[in-house]
Amino acid sequence: MTDDDASRKPPTRAHIEAHGGGGGSGGSPSAEIGTRLNWLRAGVLGANDGIISTAGLVVGVAGATTSRAAILAAGVAGLLAGSLSMAAGEYVSVSSQRDSERAALETERRELAEEPEAELEELTDLLTARGLSRELAREAAVQLTERDALRAHARVELGIDPDELANPWHAAFASFVAFTVGALLPLLAIVLTGPSGRVPVTAVAVLAALTLCGVLSARLGGAPPLRAVLRNVAGGAVAMAVTYAVGTWLGTL
Repeated sequence: MTDDDASRKPPTRAHIEAHGGGGGSGGSPSAEIGTRLNWLRAGVLGANDGIISTAGLVVGVAGATTSRAAILAAGVAGLLAGSLSMAAGEYVSVSSQRDSERAALETERRELAEEPEAELEELTDLLTARGLSRELAREAAVQLTERDALRAHARVELGIDPDELANPWHAAFASFVAFTVGALLPLLAIVLTGPSGRVPVTAVAVLAALTLCGVLSARLGGAPPLRAVLRNVAGGAVAMAVTYAVGTWLGTL
């Protein structure tokens, strides 16, 4: 068999999926890994927000009063307000993303029904742009269209898996849990420690947790950890210092 004969062979499914044109029911392993990493990164960042915001709040209140009840009330209120705010914000954001994905799929469905030849040519162009020869891209586009035209265009043209649209409830729940877990650390540290050691113990616990979050976020993003840790720790330290100073000042009024 000559090279020309080989190049005219219909593309295999593995060949098509390797170029981003798979029409199977699920995403590729690399896409699934990327999705998990994005969720994990969002969880780390949510916990980081919970740590810093709650630490700043309770340390500020501790600067104004030694009342454990007042500190606990402020901390719990901050935890609930922050976690519910994060959940609501994530729900709205992901719902908007989901609406956009659905609208794009509906537009693609209508175009496939009204202009099938033009859409086949478009899919061919997209596969050609991904490195296939024109002839091979045409064969692949035909096969993908026969298998599931909408899925093929959704994945190759839009970068969407119709079976795995963004879920706003999952995102909201994940943000709520991540923020709550992060917020619990400074809250427990400050209410379980005596008046004289509350602020130092909380500061140490918070800075240690922020160091860990910085390392994790850097690893997940493939960035050098030192810079991420320094930014994280510096941000948390400044937040606690400012709120403690303001709380102490207000406590003298």
